[in-house]
Amino acid sequence: MSKFVLEIPDEISRALRLPPHEAHQEMRVELALALYRRGALSLGKSRALTGLTRWQFEDLLGERQIPRHYSEEDLEEDLRFGRGG
Repeated sequence: MSKFVLEIPDEISRALRLPPHEAHQEMRVELALALYRRGALSLGKSRALTGLTRWQFEDLLGERQIPRHYSEEDLEEDLRFGRGG
């Protein structure tokens, strides 16, 4: 399994207006939302990146007014992901 590491320069992480213990999770959520909005990640993979439940992620999409785009391919990918494949 390959792991993608995103390095945030210290000056940027210090400038974040978030408590340090929340910054990591917030960055994951923001990245997941941005990639989903662009169509670069499926709903299921975006949700998995956030660590939220499906319903929490759906609520967040609604709060941010991000339209859902869900194709048959997304469904198949999510089913494979859910089965561990």
